[in-house]
Amino acid sequence: MKFLSINRITITVLFLAVTALFSCQKESSSSDSNDVTEEQAVTYSDESAQAEASFDDVEDISMQAAEEEGQVSAPDGRLQRLFPFSRLRERLGPCAVITVTPDDSTYPKTVTIEFPGDGCWCADGKHRKGAIILHFTGPIRRSGSVLTITFRNFYLNRAHIEGTKIVSNLSTNGALKYTVQVVGGKVTFPSGRGYKYNGLKYVAQVDGSTTNNHLDDVYKIEGRSKTEFNNGLTITLDTESPLIKKVACRWISDGTLKIKINNRVLFLDYGAPSNGDCDNKALLTWNNGNNHRLITLP
Repeated sequence: MKFLSINRITITVLFLAVTALFSCQKESSSSDSNDVTEEQAVTYSDESAQAEASFDDVEDISMQAAEEEGQVSAPDGRLQRLFPFSRLRERLGPCAVITVTPDDSTYPKTVTIEFPGDGCWCADGKHRKGAIILHFTGPIRRSGSVLTITFRNFYLNRAHIEGTKIVSNLSTNGALKYTVQVVGGKVTFPSGRGYKYNGLKYVAQVDGSTTNNHLDDVYKIEGRSKTEFNNGLTITLDTESPLIKKVACRWISDGTLKIKINNRVLFLDYGAPSNGDCDNKALLTWNNGNNHRLITLP
């Protein structure tokens, strides 16, 4: 079982949406208090990408810790008990201090990943400071288990990350199903700029659960998020139709997102123009479908 991290979807969406918003305003002669300049659009896109990448980084680290913690607690986890969190330590390097309480096979359990003092440059080239705190009600692979991720004065590459992320395993009959909720998310940059973020996504495996080949796994993703910038700009994302992510494909291959930026609404169709085949194209539309642009995804 492998948890699927999809936060980078939001990086692309926010960049495309804010850029399209600016394009909408150039094509329309009207202007109002919701208008943003091209310079602002670039700034929003860049800072959103950085912040979402930060949340994505935290989720990746947390899920790696969760996987290895579960292996340590397993009856056949002798090797993992001798070398606990070996893959996580390889990624973070020697500066990270990892503690487990209680350090046995019982639950609930807390794992703390701390970067003490002024922080440190980790083996993966990122600077981290503070602590990521993981609270488990049970092994992450067990249906019904809940992982709650919080922070203590945590910084990633100078961005201050706050809030709570809750991962709930709802798996049934061998098919992976889980929710990821972000409550009170907040990212602040050294300049004081930043945003608040709340979101809830549902991820369900819809194909590949009966085989041992990870590459044939397919996931359905639904959810909603709201991003509020310090200056009042608000971006909401809703799945108009479920997003389909095939492990064998780098990009989302189907589904539609509804993007609302203040009072403007756009739609991003990942299935167009190839009807769900694996490619890096998506169709962005606005003004009730009268305006559209074929987007190349990174």
